[in-house]
Amino acid sequence: MANLTGVNKSLIVFAALVVVLAGIKSASVIIIPFILAAFIAIICNPFIKFFARYRIPKGIAVMLVVLIIVGLGVSLGGLVGQSINDFSQQLPEYKTQLKEEFVWLVDLASQYNILINKEQLINMFDPGKMVDVATDMLTGLGGVMANMFLIILTVVFMLFEGPMLSNKIHMALDDPDSKMKQIDRFLESINSYLAIKTLVSLATGIIAAFYLWILDIDYFVLWGVLAFMFNYIPNIGSIIAAVPAVLLALITQGPLVAGLVAAGYLTINTVMGNIVEPKFLGKGLGLSTLVVFLSLIFWGWLLGTVGMLLSVPLTMIVKIGLEASAEGKWVATLLGSGEDAAKNN
Repeated sequence: MANLTGVNKSLIVFAALVVVLAGIKSASVIIIPFILAAFIAIICNPFIKFFARYRIPKGIAVMLVVLIIVGLGVSLGGLVGQSINDFSQQLPEYKTQLKEEFVWLVDLASQYNILINKEQLINMFDPGKMVDVATDMLTGLGGVMANMFLIILTVVFMLFEGPMLSNKIHMALDDPDSKMKQIDRFLESINSYLAIKTLVSLATGIIAAFYLWILDIDYFVLWGVLAFMFNYIPNIGSIIAAVPAVLLALITQGPLVAGLVAAGYLTINTVMGNIVEPKFLGKGLGLSTLVVFLSLIFWGWLLGTVGMLLSVPLTMIVKIGLEASAEGKWVATLLGSGEDAAKNN
């Protein structure tokens, strides 16, 4: 009878989860700007604290931060938007040239007795679709940023309410001491992760754009912004960001320059991802590599491009929430990297 009760409880929890996810998916137009605003506020909060050290009134500090965000967003958005429009107009021609390049590679391979069906290769591995993935994701994020006024307004209220929110949560919880420790640990982890990830991503985008400018690759600013934004996406983000620049170099300047672009991206991402970022992030946020990749797919399906960019922090919210529940600790253990379990043993 007890087993039956446990099964019924599990079914109810699963059914409730499906309903909640369906609701989030349906209300994504409202939820996505709110989530984006929340993480922008988290990134901006250290700047508010920095201004507070110099006894600058909070209202002025918030306005300064907002003006900086709006200024950067408008200037960069205009520049990138124009590049996207120009690139979109050239895209059909680029796709045709890409197919010709692939046919040339197939013919070259046939000289070394490597026989490949041209049509089958293009159908299975259409290079034009690879470019579409990156540009569609960037355009999708641009569509979200069209709600800039709503996002900025939400950020302003969050920055003002930030210090009071902690006190409100403290008063609302039944066991405030233990749960506040978990909340503080989460906020500290997310603050650290987003701050370091933002700086590393910014450096990655600037270096990539400068390198492409040296090689005289068209739309180098667009590809730099793409490298910056997609560096938030774990595992495959840097690969997706590199594809359009490499293929464009192949079309406009030939295989040698394309190889240099690919080698440059590989070097930049290796140094930033495997040396610089781990040095500051340490062992990361305790998620296994498989979970990071699966969370990328799940949050991307649920919330689109914003979900992919914020897949790691959102998964951390779920993990820490499960750790606070006796019934959910086993799920949190599965989401973890396994290092904590090894220490306990």
